[in-house]
Amino acid sequence: MIPALEIMFGFIAIAGAVSAALIRDSYGKLISLGVLVGGIVPFIVDRGYLDVAITVSLVAPIATIFVLMVVRRADA
Repeated sequence: MIPALEIMFGFIAIAGAVSAALIRDSYGKLISLGVLVGGIVPFIVDRGYLDVAITVSLVAPIATIFVLMVVRRADA
């Protein structure tokens, strides 16, 4: 992978992890976890684990929908 892209995706992953740790709002935390996954998937693809990257890309949004339903129910 191009070194500049490695640094950029690494920064995105670290920013997502730090913001997920610091944000208290449930919806904001889900957005931060999405940013974290977006930063990690290119590293998974770079190593050649395309099946894992596809699985993560399909499971993460589905899990987010279920977590949103739980959070919405808990807030009501």
